Amino acid sequence: MAPITLTTDRLLLRPFTPDDTDAVYEACQDPDIQRWTVVPSPYTRSDAEFFTERLSPDGWRDGSMYNFAVRTREDGALTGALGVTRRTLSGTYEIGFWTAEERRGRGYMTEAVLCAARWSFTTLGCDRLEWRAEVGNVPSRAVALRAGFHMEGEQRSGLLNKGVRRDTWAGALIPADLGLPGTAAYVPASDVSTAP
Repeated sequence: MAPITLTTDRLLLRPFTPDDTDAVYEACQDPDIQRWTVVPSPYTRSDAEFFTERLSPDGWRDGSMYNFAVRTREDGALTGALGVTRRTLSGTYEIGFWTAEERRGRGYMTEAVLCAARWSFTTLGCDRLEWRAEVGNVPSRAVALRAGFHMEGEQRSGLLNKGVRRDTWAGALIPADLGLPGTAAYVPASDVSTAP
């Protein structure tokens, strides 16, 4: 897929470029980003270069992962990173994100997640957008809940982070949650007895 830019009232979500390397490196020095996400720790400049110059462009090129630099429209500052990754099950993608420490608490990431979710449902043919975070990552869970994700429970050993398996919270958003049509019919379990 050709890289695209998404916009909201306050944000631009655009593919990462080498121009983002310094801002990504600085943001990922935050101990919370290193603790709760799968970014390397310690996080080096070469890690930032690999992310902005190779991993992100390659994901757009092969359609496996769509990483967005989340920047404010007002001043262009890097607010965070958001990625939508294709899963093995057709129509299923996973969303992940981090927010720069000085930009937290303003609702930016919830706005970005909703924007990316709508794009995923309308452009990628996504029928299920999954979110996972290590149990205890309360800020990530709060963003997912504000964006409308339905919590589906805990997964034992659901995440490998820096060589350690960890339990995760899991949730999902489907097109109907945002008033959008899906690509396939969906019959909730509560409706199984009335299904054709």
